[in-house]
Amino acid sequence: MESVRVVRIGHACILINIEGKNILTDPWFSEKIGYYRKEPLGMHIKDLPHLDAVIVSHGHYDHYDMDAFKEYADKSVPFFVRKGIGAVATAAGFVNVTELDHWQEVYVGDIKIIATPAKHMIPENTYIIQHNDFTLFFGADSLFIPEFVQVAKKFPRIDLAFLPVNGLTIRPLLNKQVVMTAQEAGKLCAILKPKIAIPIHYAFTGGKLRDLFLLKYRGTAQEFVQAARNYAPQTMVKILPTGQAFEMSGG
Repeated sequence: MESVRVVRIGHACILINIEGKNILTDPWFSEKIGYYRKEPLGMHIKDLPHLDAVIVSHGHYDHYDMDAFKEYADKSVPFFVRKGIGAVATAAGFVNVTELDHWQEVYVGDIKIIATPAKHMIPENTYIIQHNDFTLFFGADSLFIPEFVQVAKKFPRIDLAFLPVNGLTIRPLLNKQVVMTAQEAGKLCAILKPKIAIPIHYAFTGGKLRDLFLLKYRGTAQEFVQAARNYAPQTMVKILPTGQAFEMSGG
């Protein structure tokens, strides 16, 4: 039977182990003014296991922290990134970088990685990660978009979904929302029908001043639990503290 073990390192950075292969999503290991995790870092770069792949949804610092991640020793680790941003990983010394547009797919051994649609402030991918019959969905920090119906049609069985929930909104830009809310993530569970959903992208803060004048948030992990219960009672929600492992079987 297929099995997966995941550790949420923080924000949308997750270490995924599928049948012995390690995949890291959206590396973010440092902080700077205006970008704070507001939760403990679940693992440091020096403590990472051997990685078989790194997947990156888009070019924002809190999802593609290459100034910090250049400390990772194996510069041959395969990187799969949104089309147009590969040069950032190359500049950090990584030599095996592939750019993906929506619906393009690659293999890491017998693990298939498919770039799926997303919408954010800048071009972005979400991802399907598939090994035999076990399917995961990584939602990065996308908005709730109609294209997710296509994902559900192409992948009618999703075992585990990582969904952003904080509804990040930029205030000066006419209250421009850039990330799905907890309620919208609950509606997405009704579309994707994952067995288990793990909320991500909810503890972030821009700091007191930025939160007061620039940013607002419309979703917490706890609000997502209730939203999923309302819209998709077939989905079990697991709030995963940083550094804590979660294992499940599928297939």
